[in-house]
Amino acid sequence: MDHDLVEEIMEVKEYSAEGKFYQPHEFEDLVVQYKKIPKVTPSSSYADTLFYNPVKHRRETARYLKTELALVGQPYQILVIASKFERQEQIKNICLIILIPVMLLFAIVLLINRILLKKIWSPFSQLLNNITAFNINHEEPYKSVEMPVEEFRQLNEVLVELSGKVKSDYNEIKLFTENASHEMMTPLAVINSKLDNMLQSNVLGKEDGETLVELYKATSRLTKLNQSLLLLVKIDNNLLQDTEEANLKLLIEEKATYFQELITERNITLETKLEDVSISTSRQLLDILINNLFSNVIRHNYDGGKIEISLDVDKLVFANTGHNKALDPEKIFDRFYKDNTSEGTGLGLSILKQICNRQHYQLNYSYEHDLHTFTILFNPKLI
Repeated sequence: MDHDLVEEIMEVKEYSAEGKFYQPHEFEDLVVQYKKIPKVTPSSSYADTLFYNPVKHRRETARYLKTELALVGQPYQILVIASKFERQEQIKNICLIILIPVMLLFAIVLLINRILLKKIWSPFSQLLNNITAFNINHEEPYKSVEMPVEEFRQLNEVLVELSGKVKSDYNEIKLFTENASHEMMTPLAVINSKLDNMLQSNVLGKEDGETLVELYKATSRLTKLNQSLLLLVKIDNNLLQDTEEANLKLLIEEKATYFQELITERNITLETKLEDVSISTSRQLLDILINNLFSNVIRHNYDGGKIEISLDVDKLVFANTGHNKALDPEKIFDRFYKDNTSEGTGLGLSILKQICNRQHYQLNYSYEHDLHTFTILFNPKLI
């Protein structure tokens, strides 16, 4: 625009040479103003302004050039004003002409990219779903997925091979554990029977008798350990799947009567607060669960201690006093974890945890008010 303004000044000079004053045509959106001055000083200035367009009868933004010249022998200040409106409209149109196709092309590219990515990654998503759904305990093998991408196809083949190997190794370990546990029961029963017979005989001396008693305790502990491991194998393999409606209150009261002699013998106070609650679960697992809870709160209590049991529709709580302070909540449910004073196998709480996992319960441990508290939440997602 500044270049055009300079050209207009040149037009003014040419017209002045002929003794005329230059006036632009109406359609040029130009205004040339002349103002007499005392004398000419060689100066020019450019700037933006607003002016009234006499042709369009509106105010518009404009660019002007102000300079001083001698015209027809007289000094004049010349002001040339050029409207910006048409140029701005041209710029807008050019931008629209460029931007609309570019945006349209960008949208088409995004759409095509989305369709292609969905087509490429959809099998990968299915692959992830199959990995998530794969269960080593189920008979169904890992499901293969048709993959369009070579790298994904290789990943799928590796997963198929790996899942088959894992399942095969797991089945071998499971079979070995089951067979080993069953095979161990017979020699242990024979050893216990022989030790019973030897302890009942009168031909042993005092030292021999004490040695046999220690052997008897060791084999009894080994028998319990074997039974616990066999039970864990059954729970891990989901072999106890019977489901029925069980009244938890009646079962706890029945077990309380069963363990009453041990509780009374150790002068332990039993406090119960039981609501009438029935749940649909495996009767065998529930029976083992309540047995282990009672056994735990009695074995790890002290003479003259206290046991508190509460039951409502949401949770079951067993709390007991004990010789030890708080146990490590991160390790307490680990297999073979126990304190130094315990004579158990270290599998009782692991069995509790495994049963709760199988039944989709949540088992928590806490130590409050000198009580070791075990809480079973029946619907943990709702609490």
